[in-house]
Amino acid sequence: MKKRTGIVGLLVIWLLINAVQPLPKLYVIGDSISMRYGPFLEKYVQGVWQYDRKSDDGQAAKNLDVPVGANGGDSRMVLEYLKLKAPDKTFQPDVLLLNCGLHDIKRLPETNAIQVDSASYRKNLEAIYQLLKKRNIRLVWMRTTSVEDERHNTRSKAFKRYARDLDDYNRIADEVMQKHAVPVIDLYTFTRSLGSEHFVDHVHYDDSAMQLQAAYIAGYLQANRSLILKRK
Repeated sequence: MKKRTGIVGLLVIWLLINAVQPLPKLYVIGDSISMRYGPFLEKYVQGVWQYDRKSDDGQAAKNLDVPVGANGGDSRMVLEYLKLKAPDKTFQPDVLLLNCGLHDIKRLPETNAIQVDSASYRKNLEAIYQLLKKRNIRLVWMRTTSVEDERHNTRSKAFKRYARDLDDYNRIADEVMQKHAVPVIDLYTFTRSLGSEHFVDHVHYDDSAMQLQAAYIAGYLQANRSLILKRK
């Protein structure tokens, strides 16, 4: 009888241990748009994902147009950051939620030179995918939110951005992600549907839009959680 009771006890302990599985780890790299909806997203995925992101001690928030610290910057910066992180065995999120594009399409007012040309953008995204694949980190891509030419370029003096470039770079990203069957969250179309009245400056959004963006992303991640985590 005692032996049977001991076996039952061990079985209960085993079941309890295996029933409490750790939440999958979600790591976010993105520009200042992601920095601003990030606190809402962290709240909305609580209990479903372990949320983390590229972070700093506040320097990125001082100037959202200058990509440092928590601001992932352009595709070249993201690739270099991930190359630095790759050897670190403690950096092992289950899923990397990624966006880069707004900084890639910056143009110098004097020369109209673009920060990262389209061929390099495509090459960088390919390299990012391959690096993550080698590290067995699943990628989820976020389409870049919109630019309105007149609004942006009358308010930004240091650099220009144009909707035609944004559309081209979103198309390039779509092609790369489709090629590798990477899940894509269409934050571009969702945010456009909210209307221009939610802009607070040249590209950033007010609190109500940021909360809706975060809810949209969290909803996608929850609805597709099993599918995302099954991907290799």
